[in-house]
Amino acid sequence: MLLRERERERGRGGGERERERERERERERERERERERERESERERERERERERERERERENQRSRKRSKERCREREGERERERERERERERERERERERESEIKKERYGERERERAREVEREREKERERERERESEREREREREREREREREREREREREREREREREGSEREKQRSRKIERERGGGREGERERERERERERERERERERKREKEREREREREREREREREKRERERERERERERERERERERERIRDQRERERKRERERERESERERERERERERRERERERERERERERERERERERRERERKTEITKNVEREVYIERAREVEREREREREREREREREREREREREKKRERKRERERERVRERERERERERIRDQERGRKRGVERGRERERERERENQRSRKR
Repeated sequence: MLLRERERERGRGGGERERERERERERERERERERERERESERERERERERERERERERENQRSRKRSKERCREREGERERERERERERERERERERERESEIKKERYGERERERAREVEREREKERERERERESEREREREREREREREREREREREREREREREREGSEREKQRSRKIERERGGGREGERERERERERERERERERERKREKEREREREREREREREREKRERERERERERERERERERERERIRDQRERERKRERERERESERERERERERERRERERERERERERERERERERERRERERKTEITKNVEREVYIERAREVEREREREREREREREREREREREREKKRERKRERERERVRERERERERERIRDQERGRKRGVERGRERERERERENQRSRKR
């Protein structure tokens, strides 16, 4: 018992150590994630610095563009007007797309309504079929009731025949008794008895005649009932034919309504198509007017350029030497500006090269850090395997020790 208790203690202790190592690995992974987040933050800050440098370059370019814009404001104004015209054309196209979308939605709504009407018609047909099935079931129940009444009448006739047979049997029995009595009495009394017997026989014959008459009456009643049933079925068939004619008329009316609706839709579609055609015609006219105005503006600009050219030629003729000096100075200034720009570009390139070098160093550092983390992870894995191996050996040793203890206990038992 003590050995088993100690074994369980050691097992719990080993499990606790394993859980502790697992928690340690989890903490290490958390620290690694934290370092990764820190590196990500560093990269984000680096990207922010790069964006800041980019914004600085953009501001520099903007200043350069501003200087250029000062020299080409007129051209930019013309381009802006062209863009405005393009935006106007885009808005017009957007309106056209909206009109097309509206038409599509109208068509879609029409199709939806048509489907809804079709579903409603189908439901109405289903309700009609259900009513028809209910009528058929009602007729079947009525026929069943009629058959039941016929069976009841048949049973009643059978009971009547049974009673008739019983009466006839009783009558025959009485006749035999009277015959025996007559044979005993003889004489006039026998004659009177025979007369009474004949009277009774005539009465029975009249009774049988009345019964046959009743039977014939019942047969006529059944015939009338069958006639009424035939008439009823005939009326039912007539009503059914009438309903079928009504359904046919309804289908015809529905077909006419659908045809008229399709015709109206086609008419609306033709109207919309005519409207679109008129709109396209107006658009062509508007574009034609726009092109005409554009050609007029172009001719005006051409005249303006011609005037400016003549003015420049005149001024050039007047101040040719001064203009040449100014031009040369401006060319030198432009060249110096270009040289400064090239120098700034080279400086930016050197800065980017230094930045790439720093990034490589940081990446190598991060790689070394990841390698150290992987090495620690491998070391922890090897330690876990060694712990498992030691635990297994201890378990084997404990098993052997328990086996030896049992052997010694058995020996002591045998000795005792």
